[in-house]
Amino acid sequence: MTTTRRDFLGLSLLGMTAATIGCSTAAGSSGEVKTLRYQGNVGDVNLAELAADLGYLGELKLEWVGNTISGPQDIQSAATGQTDFGGAFNGAVLKLAGAGAPIQAVIGYYGTDKDAYNGFYVLEDSPIRSARDLIGRKIGMNTLGAHHEAMLNIYAKRAGLSGDEIKKIEPLVVPPVNTEQSLRQKQIEVGVLGGILRDKALQRGGIRKVFSDFDLLGPFTAGSYVFTKRFIKANPNTVRTFTTGVAKAIEWSRTTPREQVIARKTDIVKRRGRNEDTSALQFWRSNGIAGTGGAIEEREFGTWVDWLTERGELKPGQLKLSDVYTNEFNGLAKKGA
Repeated sequence: MTTTRRDFLGLSLLGMTAATIGCSTAAGSSGEVKTLRYQGNVGDVNLAELAADLGYLGELKLEWVGNTISGPQDIQSAATGQTDFGGAFNGAVLKLAGAGAPIQAVIGYYGTDKDAYNGFYVLEDSPIRSARDLIGRKIGMNTLGAHHEAMLNIYAKRAGLSGDEIKKIEPLVVPPVNTEQSLRQKQIEVGVLGGILRDKALQRGGIRKVFSDFDLLGPFTAGSYVFTKRFIKANPNTVRTFTTGVAKAIEWSRTTPREQVIARKTDIVKRRGRNEDTSALQFWRSNGIAGTGGAIEEREFGTWVDWLTERGELKPGQLKLSDVYTNEFNGLAKKGA
């Protein structure tokens, strides 16, 4: 089942109030939270889980409460107190902050490079070869108003399509695990595939890339983990331990032989006992994170402020970037990053 742009826009973020912004009650002797609730991903290991398994989180524990369906959903869960932290595309973080959610990004957790990228794929015999060919076509992606739709808009705009022409392109929500099948069954005409799902689809053959986010913007950190400002104020040492632990896991993944990273992730999935398929992990290559230890750079948010302002989703000067992200809690962040 797919969700249209209109359906998505009906899911307003503005209904959140201060009363709904909560934090975990699992506090340690210091009074700070020592157990962090979070959402995971089926058949995959996120950087927080990897950091915990490597012993980088010290006495902090992670409590899995379910799996996320998208980045915007994940950070909204953190903002409303259903979880303690979440991760999403930086543009989605800005949108939620612009809607009044008191959240702050503390570390980058995914990005784009030559190995970790999201491509827009069509069937091999598809007539679609350019941005203009996308007019009137159905584009399957994991969520709307986030990373993939931003890339689609940038690609179309750079190709010279007008605003009215871009509106005729139809992005639809399709769960990532179903995107390849939906494309091959011609339920959609373009599918966004990234990471291990992309590599598995390419191995099977019969699909062709039109463009990718790496083609458009080169290497960049695209998404961040966030906490609420209330949580950070009440638990600064916990946030510092978590953020620095994740930073260490990023560098461990970057410097450890790929086969060892895959073996570690596979072992983690098997040990947690959720009856998950680990075969896709064999295709892992990179987290795509640009900065050392996930240190956040201003441009990684500034680019999306401009995009959201052009779309009318943010007002000029509405957000101060120093309020939206911080490297204060990242022990591996370069000074002044």
